[in-house]
Amino acid sequence: MTSLPRGEAADVSRVARRRRIVAAAGAVSAGLLVLSACDKPTPIATITVGTSSVHTEASCYNDGGDLRTAELTTCLKDTGIKSITVDPDATVRFGVDPKIADSGWTILMNGQALTDSSTKTYRTIPGSVFFNAQYGASGNSTLVSVKAGDKTTKGLWSFKFKKDA
Repeated sequence: MTSLPRGEAADVSRVARRRRIVAAAGAVSAGLLVLSACDKPTPIATITVGTSSVHTEASCYNDGGDLRTAELTTCLKDTGIKSITVDPDATVRFGVDPKIADSGWTILMNGQALTDSSTKTYRTIPGSVFFNAQYGASGNSTLVSVKAGDKTTKGLWSFKFKKDA
C-alpha cells in the first residue's frame, strides 16, 4: 500500500532529484576523503644514461623548507635507493624539476660535492667520473645524490650507479 492520498500520483521528479543530490554529496565527500589521505608528491629528479633512465622522489624533503643535518645524514643512509647501470664511456644526464632548480642544486658523490650549485634543470657529466678514484669512487658502485638548496639543504634525491662491465 502507498501512503499517498487517494487519487494522487507520486512526484517522481522530486524523488529522482533528491537521489541525485545525495549521490553528488556522497561523491564529493569520498573525493575529499581520498585527497586528505594522500601525501603531497615531492619534485622528481631523473638520471638518464643512453636509453635507460630512472627517476625518484626525494629521500628527504621538507616542502621547500630547510633540512637539519641529522635528517640529511639519515637520508644518505637510505636503503631503498633506485639504481642504474652506467657505462664509463657514456654521458650521464641529470634532470630536475624546476622546483629543485629554483633553489639551486648540487650533485653529490658518496656524500661529497661533485659539482657547483646550478639553477639549470639539466646537466651532463661523463660516466667515467663516477668510478674514478680521483673523485672519491671505489669499487663498482657509487652513491650519487642530488641536493637541493644552495647554502642550506632543502631536499635530497639519491641513486646508486652500478658500473657496466
